[in-house]
Amino acid sequence: MTTPVTRVAMVLAAGRGERLRPLTDALPKPLVPVSGKPLIEHHLERLARSGFERVVINTSWLGEMVPAALGDGSRFGLALEYSHETPTVLETGGGIRQALDRLGDPFVVVNGDVWCDFDPASLALGADDLATLLLVDNPDHNPRGDFHLEGHRVRLRGDPRLTFSGIGLYRRALFEGHAPGRFPLKPLLVEAMDAGRVGGLRHSGEWCDVGTPERLGALEARLALADYG
Repeated sequence: MTTPVTRVAMVLAAGRGERLRPLTDALPKPLVPVSGKPLIEHHLERLARSGFERVVINTSWLGEMVPAALGDGSRFGLALEYSHETPTVLETGGGIRQALDRLGDPFVVVNGDVWCDFDPASLALGADDLATLLLVDNPDHNPRGDFHLEGHRVRLRGDPRLTFSGIGLYRRALFEGHAPGRFPLKPLLVEAMDAGRVGGLRHSGEWCDVGTPERLGALEARLALADYG
């Protein structure tokens, strides 16, 4: 039996965007324009089309600009909430942990610096799983990949390897046992993988880690030739 996703998602948008400088010297990374609108708006529009109702966005660097640009989410058909991280960014795990009381169970998380045509509402969790990860073929900048997909189980070791897309479905229990504060997500996932409690699927569609000006330009060129939302 699987547990379907709730209609609550989180978009991770607190990073400084060092590799995207100088674009991110004056803009927080989620507001960097892609195909005529801020990158984060692509995420919000896709989440709304997928039936999500509420989205939590974490912010830090120039964080006040994000709610100023997006408002309460009504123009996207969403209710937006903001989780500001100060004085320092809490990393992926800590950022999710801080926002946990605002999230459902399970809930989707999307890295704010990726672009993907996957429908996040199609993710589901196995009955005993703590997470389901979306994996993609390895891009040039990550040729060795992150994890091995064995059937529908994600393993830390094994070949061939795939890259974690930054999109996943999580149970609150994955984070509830960790004290609040700054910490990465990967150690929690590795522990759950060792316990056989992480599922996964491979996405063969469009995906891009918008991590550098060069990748941003390549994505712009691809979107100019395709009919993507």
